[in-house]
Amino acid sequence: MAHIRPYLMKQILSDFGSAAVFEVTGLKKNYDDGNVQALRGVDLKIDQGEFVAITGPSGCGKSTLLQMLGALDSPNDGTLNYRGKSLPGLADLAAYRAKEIGIIFQAFHLLPTFTAVENVQLPMFESDRPASERKDQAISLLKAVGLEHRINHFPTKLSGGERQRVAIARSLANGPSVLLADEPTGNLDSENAHIILDLIIRLHREQNMTLVLVTHDLTIAARASRTIQMMDGRILSDNNATS
Repeated sequence: MAHIRPYLMKQILSDFGSAAVFEVTGLKKNYDDGNVQALRGVDLKIDQGEFVAITGPSGCGKSTLLQMLGALDSPNDGTLNYRGKSLPGLADLAAYRAKEIGIIFQAFHLLPTFTAVENVQLPMFESDRPASERKDQAISLLKAVGLEHRINHFPTKLSGGERQRVAIARSLANGPSVLLADEPTGNLDSENAHIILDLIIRLHREQNMTLVLVTHDLTIAARASRTIQMMDGRILSDNNATS
C-alpha cells in the first residue's frame, strides 16, 4: 500500500480537536422554493474511523445528506459540525473539500483531456506542493489502486473499473481522513463493483479513514460496521444510534 501522507491527517486532527467527525442536528434541506423537502430534520453523529453505510430508496435524501457532509451544498436549517466547528461557517469550503475529505461519485468525473496521472493531481493544485512532488504522489496512489501500468492513459482508453480506480486515487490525493462515496459502484458490472468495493474498504481500514458510503444495495451496506436507513428525508433506523 502506498504511503498516503499520514502526517496530514494528524495535522487535521490537531487543528480541529478530538470532537466527532460529523455532528448533525435538525438538518433540513429544501429545493424548488420549499416545495421539495430533501432533508426533514436529520440528527446524526459519526466518529473517527467509522464505516457508515447510508441506505434507502431513490429520493429518500441519502445523496443530499452526503452532499451536505461534503460541503457541496448548504442546509436551510439545523447545525452541521465538522470536528466541533460549523461546516457551513468555515472560511474556505474549497480548501475543506480539497484537503480534508475525499469524494467518490457514481460518475467518475475525470477530465477527458488529462491522463490518469494528471487527473489524480488535480486536487493538489490547492496546495503549494512542487510539480515533481505532485506527480510522485499521483504515481504512488495509482500504484496503490493497481494502475501503475496505466498512468499515462486518457480516460477514454480505460475501462469503467479503471476509471473508478483513478477517481479513488484522486480522492486520496491530499491524504484525507474522511472518505465520502456516493454509489461508487453504480456504473460498474458486478465483477468490477466487487473489486472497487474491496479496494475502498481496504483503504478505509489501512488508513483509518472515516468512510461514509451511500448505496441502495443492501449487500454492500451489509459490509459496513454501521447502517443508517433513510426514508422521506429522515433517518428511519440507525443500528448504532446509542453510540
